[in-house]
Amino acid sequence: MVSCLPVNHNAIENNLAGFWKGLWHGFIVLFTFIVSLFNKNIGIYEINNSGALYNLGYVLGVSIFFSGSGRASHKSKK
Repeated sequence: MVSCLPVNHNAIENNLAGFWKGLWHGFIVLFTFIVSLFNKNIGIYEINNSGALYNLGYVLGVSIFFSGSGRASHKSKK
């Protein structure tokens, strides 16, 4: 089964998740979390990753997603 969600249990060593997958997984973290509540094979973080670059992408993705939604709900007073 091919999916855009993290945690590919069949990943091989040469096909580790890198920066761009980390960015994507961070961006969809809220949706992935909801799916993971109903499916025990889905996690919110890819364990087969390249290390620091994946982590950087993941954190950036999470911050972009949540800061964007925060700015949209913020009302400025003039």
